[in-house]
Amino acid sequence: MSDSIDEERQRIREQKKRELQQRLENGDVPGEGSAEASAEAPSEPIEIEGAGHLESVVDSYPIVLVDCYADWCGPCQMLEPTIDALAAETDAAVAKVDVDANQPLAQQLGARGVPTLVLYADGEPVERTSGVQPREALEQWITSYK
Repeated sequence: MSDSIDEERQRIREQKKRELQQRLENGDVPGEGSAEASAEAPSEPIEIEGAGHLESVVDSYPIVLVDCYADWCGPCQMLEPTIDALAAETDAAVAKVDVDANQPLAQQLGARGVPTLVLYADGEPVERTSGVQPREALEQWITSYK
């Protein structure tokens, strides 16, 4: 992947992180009595900063697909375009957990290998799988919990 693509991806992640933080600071958390209780999921994956951040994301959206990944993981890199597309094209919020930066959270999520995907529906984990999955299978997962 070229440096310019990595830089652009990082810029987008930082922007989304700032937007989410601002929303949280303003008390604008969907599902907590705000006007956005059925908020539209972000079109980019949300980089998770820790357990509390993941909890707020899971509480904010009806369906959340969590991708536990590592930068050095080849299968994770293969899955990344699918994860990005699911964020952009489905109703699910997509959250990414770097297992190296968030080891306790990765253990809590049951990530014994990478990639590990966990689907949350209405705040509860309902599906879990490891390894690269076809996009169609993940889309079916998401739509089955709408």
